[in-house]
Amino acid sequence: MNWIPLTEIAQLDQISKTSFDTPQVIFKHSTRCSISSMALNRLERETPPSNADFHFLDLIKNRNISNAIAEKFSVYHESPQILVIKNGECIYDESHQGISMMEIAEQVA
Repeated sequence: MNWIPLTEIAQLDQISKTSFDTPQVIFKHSTRCSISSMALNRLERETPPSNADFHFLDLIKNRNISNAIAEKFSVYHESPQILVIKNGECIYDESHQGISMMEIAEQVA
């Protein structure tokens, strides 16, 4: 899995812009949560769809970015959480045990 580190709030504008051409996936990970670690492990064992960019947010280090994501894409903050951004909008979000690469692949198709 080739994660793009999400470390700056300014990246959210680029993610939104790029999503008009290529679906963008954001994974919000809590390094303090075993459920989040399990979700990350499940994602990394699967083959990601090649037609999407995958961004990784360490929300413990970057809680301000997590808050900005919730505001920008009108989603309720959860952890772990996966978001699929297309055409500048969040079209799919899931958390905890609901996170699966198969679901992500269906959304970016």
